[in-house]
Amino acid sequence: MNDTLHDLRIREMTPADCRPVAEIRVGGWRAAYAGLVPQSYLDAMDVEEDAEKRRVMLSKPDSPVVNLIAERAGEVVGWAAYGPYRDGDVRTDDAELYALYVRPDDFGGGVGGALLKACTENCATTGHGRMLLWVLRENTRARRFYERHGFTADGAEEPFVIDGVEVPETRYARRL
Repeated sequence: MNDTLHDLRIREMTPADCRPVAEIRVGGWRAAYAGLVPQSYLDAMDVEEDAEKRRVMLSKPDSPVVNLIAERAGEVVGWAAYGPYRDGDVRTDDAELYALYVRPDDFGGGVGGALLKACTENCATTGHGRMLLWVLRENTRARRFYERHGFTADGAEEPFVIDGVEVPETRYARRL
């Protein structure tokens, strides 16, 4: 394990993490989705609005969503969220990775893998048989990342519309 991963700490998110998580999420969208989603959407993303959305979501009692933070030397460098798989309005026995973002400067450094490992281990421990996630079909970097970590596309696709532009998503699955 390299020194940067040795110093990495995975923990549950707190309200104090909402601003850094919003910065990572907005920066992650702008870095990962440039050319895949309308630039107007990326330009309109607002860190303060996103941070407030995180605060509201985090304050909901009995939320089934688990938010994990990757932290190094007291600085938030990644965030992941997971919970029950959503099949429309129905929650299933499967787990779903809702989000996984790493500070763009840390892409490829193992932070995402460490967060993903923590999520899958937690889900396996709580009895989920598999984890599902959705990824933009054209996001080859993310698809390769999930494939390296044992996920495979299961053939399901769904439309995802951003600012009137369809950017289809592909579902990935992994047994836990």
